[in-house]
Amino acid sequence: MKTHVKKGDFVTVISGGHKGKTGTILAVHPAKSQVIIQGVHLIKKHVKKTQTSEGGIIEKEGPVHISNVRLTEAPAKATK
Repeated sequence: MKTHVKKGDFVTVISGGHKGKTGTILAVHPAKSQVIIQGVHLIKKHVKKTQTSEGGIIEKEGPVHISNVRLTEAPAKATK
């Protein structure tokens, strides 16, 4: 399935509970029609302790349906 956005694009959420939030796309899942956007739809995940990680409650980005995002211009960086 062809998508209108790709990893690294700057997008705005246009509908749903996270309407108006903006961020950069971290991952695209075209088979599920979902995108992961940095700083949008943060969910809490309980992680079990292992030998390599401590465990506990972590926050990570959850998926947003691809029809709920619109490609926008990245904000201009301030220059001194």
